[in-house]
Amino acid sequence: MTSPDWIDALPTDRLIGEFSMWSADLVNLERDLGRIAGHADVLHIDVADGHFAPALLFFPDLVAAIRKATSIPIHVHLMTADDVLIPQIEQFADAGSDLISIHLENEAVASEALDVLDARGVAAGMVLKVESPVEAVAPYLPRLRFVTLLGTAIGVKGQGLDERAGDRLRAAKQLIWQAKSPRRTVLAADGGIREHTVPVLRAAGAETVVVGSLAFGAPDLAARMSWLHAL
Repeated sequence: MTSPDWIDALPTDRLIGEFSMWSADLVNLERDLGRIAGHADVLHIDVADGHFAPALLFFPDLVAAIRKATSIPIHVHLMTADDVLIPQIEQFADAGSDLISIHLENEAVASEALDVLDARGVAAGMVLKVESPVEAVAPYLPRLRFVTLLGTAIGVKGQGLDERAGDRLRAAKQLIWQAKSPRRTVLAADGGIREHTVPVLRAAGAETVVVGSLAFGAPDLAARMSWLHAL
């Protein structure tokens, strides 16, 4: 794991480059890790159990292998049912995760999960589904380093951005400001990330967008990231 202060060192004058490994070439992960080195500030790894979300991906051994291959901070997004959340936090912490985000919808075990993350020295984040009220995250904000708002239905690629995404980001940004946490809390947007939606999300307050095919599928990654950083 990286230094616990790594989040405070993330850029504040441009969009943070958070790369979704779901969109990498899964047969050539090490090659793609090399290709995005120098461009990615954070690696985003989705984990889904096939119940909380319809997808079934990724697993601790993969995270451990990626940890050995790169020094880029790893953000694990857990989309798992309440009864397996705590064991999965432990497994992905052991694998070398620097940040683990649980879902607001895991509220029955959220406080315990955040306690485990604190005890393990892993940064904590929280993700909100499109239909979840933004204000519900407020009680957790003093304990969070990332707040991620989904702009599409959970665990499904290729959807268009929900029309409420901008307003939800603005509401979350206000809540983060009101919380006045002594530690930085990064506001992230995930889902529906396209060339025409990124400027909208950035204008609404997103400090990072989780880029998938927008980055991995770019014909010129350096040019794409220069554009992204200039927003």
